[in-house]
Amino acid sequence: MGFARVTVKRAVISVVAAQAVVIGGLVGVDTYQKRRRTRRPGFPQPGTFSTRIGTTDTTVYTFGEDLFEAMIAAIDGARHQVLLETYIWKGDDVGARFRDAVNRAAERGVKVFVIYDGFANLVVNPFFYSFHPLVNVYRFPVLRPSIIFTNIRGTGFDHRKVLVVDDEVGFVGGYNIGSLYATKWRDTHLELRGPSVWELREAFVSLWNLRSFPRRPELPDLSASFWEPRIRAVNNIPANLVFPIRGVYLDAINRAQKHIFITTAYFIPDRQIHEALLRASRRGVDVRVILPEDSNHVVSDWLSRGFYSSLIGAGVQILLYQNSMIHAKTATIDGEWSTVGTANIDRLSLTGNYEINLEIFDRDLAATMERIFEVDSSNSRVLTREEWDSRHLVARASEAIIAPLRPFL
Repeated sequence: MGFARVTVKRAVISVVAAQAVVIGGLVGVDTYQKRRRTRRPGFPQPGTFSTRIGTTDTTVYTFGEDLFEAMIAAIDGARHQVLLETYIWKGDDVGARFRDAVNRAAERGVKVFVIYDGFANLVVNPFFYSFHPLVNVYRFPVLRPSIIFTNIRGTGFDHRKVLVVDDEVGFVGGYNIGSLYATKWRDTHLELRGPSVWELREAFVSLWNLRSFPRRPELPDLSASFWEPRIRAVNNIPANLVFPIRGVYLDAINRAQKHIFITTAYFIPDRQIHEALLRASRRGVDVRVILPEDSNHVVSDWLSRGFYSSLIGAGVQILLYQNSMIHAKTATIDGEWSTVGTANIDRLSLTGNYEINLEIFDRDLAATMERIFEVDSSNSRVLTREEWDSRHLVARASEAIIAPLRPFL
């Protein structure tokens, strides 16, 4: 028994050591290549698109500068209340514009509530977050009792990006706050104007009130004044072990008859989503996935590579976005169903972090998402079976060594 235990221990240490070597090599090579890499300036901008769903107006933004101008204009026009939640809030010029906008709103008497993730902003000088005394701020903590005392799945980061102004206009999507995202990253955000803004308001309120205490007053929980089944916010709430976004994706993929177009920054699907995509393609559905060829997380890129053989073998088209980071988290299926939000197709998003996606049943919005997908596809290259099968033996070995890390990312 003792010999077996020692053997297992040595095997585990060997695997961990091999993984550390591979990860160190990947990060080192990626850093070197990024210094030498020359990218063409800019990328195709799909545009800004407006539609109407029932009594709610929607606008899809695909360029950061356009989105940020609209968000700051909404804050500057606020009369009663501003609810702002973000994952990353850079301490740069764009970050300062948002900080100053919420401070101006509070100074003129608007009730302002802000949530930002502590872990995601550890590198930002804490003095940057100099808010007006009347701004109610919740810095989502890095260290929380739940990390020790609850299920590991209940310890996620706040990865959501939401803005709601006066319960009249709301924004949600993949864009973090910062100058990098204004012009250099391709992302997608959705604006709502009308009754369906309630979906975003309730999402913010549910997290704000989840861990409220006397220094952070509760926000009122309001009932919806209408029923609009075509627009629905789907929220992952790790504290309650509630992760419905994954189920929404699975249901939509399993229903698909014609096409599935997915855009995601990080693609590490669990077994059920992976198999659902394979089944869909095998039954004749046109399945395409746009991913960044080189994302800002090289380990995530290499974990994604482990799925390429089975996907390409089943007829799924892998499109690698060129010369820029694509950070959008969107999908559209059969010209009927779409989703725009903050969740990537990986474990951290689907069964780990606080996330929010809008699930939308509308043909006009789906047509918009298909048009955006087409433009993004024009800036992507198809990964062929021949190219993939000819990759170096070292690459294959590296993929196999780090594959056990998939459940953690």
